[in-house]
Amino acid sequence: MANAVIMPKAGITVESCIIGTWEKKVGDSVKIGDILFSYETDKASFECESTEEGTLLEIFFGEGEEVPCLVNVCAIGSAGEDVSALRPDGAAAVEEAPKAEEAAPEKTEAPKVVIESTATGDKSAVSPRARKLAERAGVDASLATPTGPNGRIIERDIRELMENPVAAVKSEAVAAAPAVTEEEYTDVKFSGIRRAISKSMHTSLSTMAQLTHNTSFDATQILAYRKLLKNAEGDLSGITLGDIVLYAVSRTLLNHPDLNAHMLDDNNIRLFKHVNLGVAVDTPRGLMVPTIFRADEKSLLEISLEVKQLAKECREGNISPDKLTGGTFTVSNLGNMGVESFTPVINPPQTGILGVCGSVDRVRKGADGSIQIYPAMGLSLTYDHRAVDGTPAARFQKELGYNLENFTTLLAK
Repeated sequence: MANAVIMPKAGITVESCIIGTWEKKVGDSVKIGDILFSYETDKASFECESTEEGTLLEIFFGEGEEVPCLVNVCAIGSAGEDVSALRPDGAAAVEEAPKAEEAAPEKTEAPKVVIESTATGDKSAVSPRARKLAERAGVDASLATPTGPNGRIIERDIRELMENPVAAVKSEAVAAAPAVTEEEYTDVKFSGIRRAISKSMHTSLSTMAQLTHNTSFDATQILAYRKLLKNAEGDLSGITLGDIVLYAVSRTLLNHPDLNAHMLDDNNIRLFKHVNLGVAVDTPRGLMVPTIFRADEKSLLEISLEVKQLAKECREGNISPDKLTGGTFTVSNLGNMGVESFTPVINPPQTGILGVCGSVDRVRKGADGSIQIYPAMGLSLTYDHRAVDGTPAARFQKELGYNLENFTTLLAK
């Protein structure tokens, strides 16, 4: 009997995934554990292993299509079996197994992709799920910008059209303009994670009253402590300045609950009793922010080891989406890039984010009147002015700077 393989649920917060590349084609023999296709959430990429054994009879969704979690994606069984009962609502067979009597013995043709035309004929094909959504929403599917395989309009394209109908009309006008030669530009489609970043940043800046304070502190002690650790044995030698800042932030935030919080709406704020620290990580696929849960209860070494493991999983693209949620405050470190100050953008619904900058030599007058040169490290705090006023935000930065200037004392507490 034929059985279906479903779209995996990659984390409790994930509702749908986008199919990447099919590694198997209809008619292929499949064993349990074989990789059928790759798929991605808005934050990470994964591979789907077969849970069935037999012949791949039919593929219900093609590359680039968005599929709800736990929905049938393909059917596997014995050649010739009917799989219509396994086909999910709104899905058309992207690939079907060729019938035996139609197969030519001398030549095997690649399975054909079944594509439906649009009603207007002036745009590429529309997937059944996209067509159904367009009909329910009362929008013209032909105005959507196709992002599916072979220029196919898929569900996410209709949703984009629903959110931004004016842009679609403008794009039609642009299309009528004289063409520019392809050598003069390169069009690049945003990946799932890039689209998520774009949407999150736009939402953040358009819905919050964000303000940034730039301060600095004397980094002499943490630089000396980092040098001491570098000469230590084992994992201690891997502790970085960034880890030291994360530790200090996790302790300092406990005294500033309005910054360790979520804005639920314009009138309600949720204050957290523990610090779930988001850490911005640069990856080949884009910015990701994994979470160190209950960072305020972890040692400096535990924070150092955990952030390195999280960063590794982000860069390899196999991090669980559940590790990318739940943050109560975020730290973004650009100090190793030579940035002296910047304006980090808050990760909603959080109320604050700290930018860690590089250190520069500055001059000050000592107690005895002598001129001293010291390493000043910058801190850029962006906060949501709806939840936090300027003076409380400045108090947090002042206390954080003090804790970093007296880091060994902070460790002893």
